[in-house]
Amino acid sequence: MSGLLAQKTAVITGASSGIGRAIAMSFAAEGASVVVADLTPDPIEGGERTVDLIRHSGGSASFESVDVSRWEALDELITRTVARLGRLDIMVNNAATYSGTPLLQTTAQQWDEVMAVNMTGMFYGCKRAIQQMVTQEPREECRGRLINLGSQHGVIAARGDSPYGVSKAGAIYLTKQIAVDYAKDLIICNSISPGKIVTGKPGLAMDPTNLALARQRTPWPRLGRPQDVANAAVFLASDRATFITGANLVVDGGWLAA
Repeated sequence: MSGLLAQKTAVITGASSGIGRAIAMSFAAEGASVVVADLTPDPIEGGERTVDLIRHSGGSASFESVDVSRWEALDELITRTVARLGRLDIMVNNAATYSGTPLLQTTAQQWDEVMAVNMTGMFYGCKRAIQQMVTQEPREECRGRLINLGSQHGVIAARGDSPYGVSKAGAIYLTKQIAVDYAKDLIICNSISPGKIVTGKPGLAMDPTNLALARQRTPWPRLGRPQDVANAAVFLASDRATFITGANLVVDGGWLAA
């Protein structure tokens, strides 16, 4: 690795599993001190814990248990991180959930649960990160970088999952608003919108009908891997992307272009 993120501190929510796990491991491989923030350290898809994988590879990582739907939890997470590591250079708001229901089948409780994590959790993560970043001295023209995870289904309709699609559209909008409002403070904010990424997570994500539809819709001759999204995140988190802010980087194998 080229050490693109050397001496940087990064917090990644939802980093025990899937895309967040790949981002955490890639950031650590590029030299960042990584905070794996999640409800549990155990990956949903099984296998070794993210923190252990990073440490066994010679990287720097710690785990923090956090419920992103609670402001107090995000506040404490960032406060502890800065107290231990000195500053916050990169905040990745990746934690997300879904209901798997269209509008008429979505209960108020399901709607609230998805929004609490995907939208309110992202709002809390962005706000608390920026509160810290504006107090920091700039490094390479930048006080801090935020990366929010959107989705192709924040751009086009989410088949059979209204709450998820709405929340991801909100993530893309929130990214643009923050980029404009805080550019003067030298804070960079971008989003990444993955297409169909096969993470090994059981349940709706691996439904054969959904996988078949994704293969049909994706021009590239394979579906996405978590590492595809992690590669984009490394670039946006690095000093090579300083003049990119407010962008929504689509990583979907050409789905939205078709």
